[in-house]
Parts: sequence; structure tokens; C-alpha cells
Amino acid sequence: MGKVKDKCGPLARRPDNSAFKQQRLPAWSPMLTANTVLPFFYFMALLCMFLGVWLLLTVQGTQELKLDYTEAGTCITCFEMRKNVSKAADTCKCTLEFQIGETFKGDVFFYYGLQNFHQNLRRYMDSRDDGQMVGRKNKLKNPSTYCTPFKTNQDGLPIAPCGAVANSIFNDSFTLHYLGTSGSVVPLLRTGISWYTDKNIKYRNPANGSMPLAQVFEGTAQPPYWHKPVYELDTHSPNNNGFINDDLIVWMREAAFPNFKKLYGVLHRGDKTFTKGLPAGNYRLNVSYNFPVQYFRGRKEVVLTTLTWFGGQNHFLPVAYLVTSCLILLVAVILTVVWFKFGKNERKMQE
Repeated sequence: MGKVKDKCGPLARRPDNSAFKQQRLPAWSPMLTANTVLPFFYFMALLCMFLGVWLLLTVQGTQELKLDYTEAGTCITCFEMRKNVSKAADTCKCTLEFQIGETFKGDVFFYYGLQNFHQNLRRYMDSRDDGQMVGRKNKLKNPSTYCTPFKTNQDGLPIAPCGAVANSIFNDSFTLHYLGTSGSVVPLLRTGISWYTDKNIKYRNPANGSMPLAQVFEGTAQPPYWHKPVYELDTHSPNNNGFINDDLIVWMREAAFPNFKKLYGVLHRGDKTFTKGLPAGNYRLNVSYNFPVQYFRGRKEVVLTTLTWFGGQNHFLPVAYLVTSCLILLVAVILTVVWFKFGKNERKMQE
């Protein structure tokens, strides 16, 4: 049996007369004076300024080239052609020539970019079936209702992968040619460009045993805007097909802003010409122009860039540190002036 308290009456619930329960423990109450506050403000201003300048110099150490090919060069013909919905399945190729003035040293990353494409729209983001993409067989032919109207095709066959996200995959393709002495095609690594967790955990093909992938997806249909089924996305690498295709995985990770870029490939530096990076000179970009942008008033671009430990050429964080440093310094100067004018004279401060 529990111990019965001896106390009773109105004082029975009073806390014990201890230093902890009666809040008599020793405490430190700092006195904020000008001699302690002002040095802290100046220190924080210098710290933010140092970080801002350091990050700004780091960002400026990257090399980047952006090419808007929406209507550039011969792509204007394809741009006009894509306005006609009846010609959506017709192929159109265009070329764009440009020059790199200085060698891109080290690893070079090839991105494609879109402007004014809102992947962060909630209904768009919900239009997918993660159970299907993770390889569950019961979801392969019975996708979620969230995929509607891209759940089944006109014949009633389930779509794989279903949903608006997969249906709107960016399907332009590129070939980059170096017009230097070698006149060779710039080799790009097209696999291994997605996150490890996405490739090995979040996206998996249905268990197929020894069956070919085409048989696994038998009885399903490709998304309406696709030119080929999901098991034929990469004809050069059989292990890069189905739901584990790198281009599909990269696209399925939705961007937070309407203007974004996604990784297309990485320079393969095994070739002797490109051992040190992307050499300076003239280049030609061959584009298979498939993705229409007129309907959402968008633009398309390719981005060639190098990276540092900080990432790509993004000035937001350095500028944020510099602006914060200036604001803190301004407040510190104002407080210093107020202290010199009023703080030393207690009578004036009281007035």
C-alpha cells in the first residue's frame, strides 16, 4: 500500500519547502549594458560580413553558361511546330552553336532548365502513385485514384507510371559536339545522376524474376504524352529502364519554384580531349525538340556549370549574409551614437 500523507486541510497541496520547489536556486541574471551589448553587435556584423565575402568568392569561383534555346537558331521552326497539337508526335530536331571562352575545369554538369513551370502545384504533386513507383504489383494494374485523369487510357488499360507528374516528363534530348581539332561528340554520363535513396529505395521495378521487363509491364499502357513505354526509356542501358530510369526519377522529384533546372548528365572525363574538363572553343548543340512550352508561356534552356563544395552558382546565401551584416552594423552604429549622446549622462537618459 502507498504511504499516506499526514498533511490535511487547505495547506495539503502546498509544495515542499525546498530551494527547488520554492524557486530559491541561484540564478544568473545578466545586466545588459552598452559595454556588453555593443561589442556583441559589432562582432556579429563582422562575422556575417566574413561569411558573406567568403561564400561570395566561393560562388564566383564556379563557371556557368546558360543557353536559352526556346526560339534560338533553327529551334524557332520547332517552336512554331509545337504550337500545333496535331503534330505533337512528329519529330523535330534543331541545332544551336555557341562558344566557350574559357576552359571549364574539372567536373562539368549538364542541366536542362524550365521557366514558369509550376511543379509545386498541389494537385499536380498529388497526381502520382508512390505505391506503383515502388514496385508493388497490386498497384501496377490498379493505380491510385489520385492519378485521375491519367489513371487509365481510352481502352481502359492502367497507365504505368500514372499521374500528371510522370505524364509531363521533360522529353527533349541533347547531343553536344565539340568543334575543335578533334571534332568529337562530348561524352556525357547519363546514369547515376539521381539520388541514391531514390534509385535504390523510393523507386523500384516490380519483381520480375527472370522475365524481361516488357512482360512485367504487359497489360499496362504508357502515359498519353510519352513517345515510348516505360520499359524502353533507355535503349543503351537495359538496367536503366522502368521505374528506375534516372531521367524519370530526376523529373519525379518536384521543384519548389517555377523556374528550375534538373540534371541531365555529367561530363565523362575518360576521353583524352576532356580529361581536364570542357575545353574552350566552339560547340554545337543538337536538340531533339519535343517538350512544348507555349501553353504555359515558359522558356527552355541548357546550363553548363562547374560545382564547388558550396554547390552551383547561387548568390542568395552570400548576399543574405552581407545584407544581414549591414543591418546589424547599422543598428550597432545607431546604438553607439545614442549611448554617447545620452547613455553617459543618467539624467539625460531619464529625461
